[in-house]
Amino acid sequence: MTLTSPTPTAPAKLAPAPKNGGPSRPSRFRMGAGQQLKGGPFAYAALAVVGFGSLLPLYWTLVAASRTQDEVLASTPPFFPGGKLIENIQTAWEQANLGKAIVNSVIVSSSITLATLFFCTLAGYAFAKMRFRGRGWLMTAVIATLTIPPQLSVVPLFMMMSGLGWGGQLESVIFPTLVSAFGVFFMRQYLIEALPYELIEAAKIDGANNFRIVRSVVLPVARPAMMVLGMLTFVQAWNDFFWPYLALNQQNPTLQVALGQLSASYTPDQSIVMAGALISTLPLLVVFVLFGKRIVGGIMSGAVKG
Repeated sequence: MTLTSPTPTAPAKLAPAPKNGGPSRPSRFRMGAGQQLKGGPFAYAALAVVGFGSLLPLYWTLVAASRTQDEVLASTPPFFPGGKLIENIQTAWEQANLGKAIVNSVIVSSSITLATLFFCTLAGYAFAKMRFRGRGWLMTAVIATLTIPPQLSVVPLFMMMSGLGWGGQLESVIFPTLVSAFGVFFMRQYLIEALPYELIEAAKIDGANNFRIVRSVVLPVARPAMMVLGMLTFVQAWNDFFWPYLALNQQNPTLQVALGQLSASYTPDQSIVMAGALISTLPLLVVFVLFGKRIVGGIMSGAVKG
């Protein structure tokens, strides 16, 4: 009987010890992961094309708003801003009563945004973490309302607002849009992943009621999604034209309805219309500059999980 010696195996490679003396952790990523990616020439060229295409309509609005109509409609349109911007803005401001229209748009957009964030967050939390009979059917009904064209509800909604005595008033624009099916679905999907049941159970053990749980647990967790939903809702409410045009009148318009009055004549002055469009765009740019970084930071903080 002969014995054979076992085949020698290569020693296992040990991970290098951490420099700070802490415990070593096995890496889940391949070599080079975690490093900042650098874009090549193609990436920069693509970003330049997309950025130019996004800024071109805004730049043309500025150019047209600072020129006369003859210059705008010339066979060779101008490429640089002119010197009639202030004059055209003053003309548009007087012709369409843009001062009152801006105030109405701020009231309508802010009211709709705050109400949507409040109701959609509560409804999203209920559908995501609370158990009650018929939850699935109710959520299906909410999602099904997204498939209904808004034009189908114009006639009964107009009759309802007239019956309440809100014809031509801002209430007729605000109240039908206090909550949105998309907002409920959006907040539900976010809270399903971002809000663990352990936090809710810990709050209940500490004696917190539902109102305290929503205020101290749900709202801090849902803040990133609320900022994104708030931005989308504000932009949509600010740019809404169809229903405000039907519900309001020329004496009490929103900004988009007032801009429609500038182009309602037989031969509208395109430079004046562009000046009004520039005025309507500036508040959205200000909102994005002030809150854009927070929204992107909120999305990133909500996406990274330990």
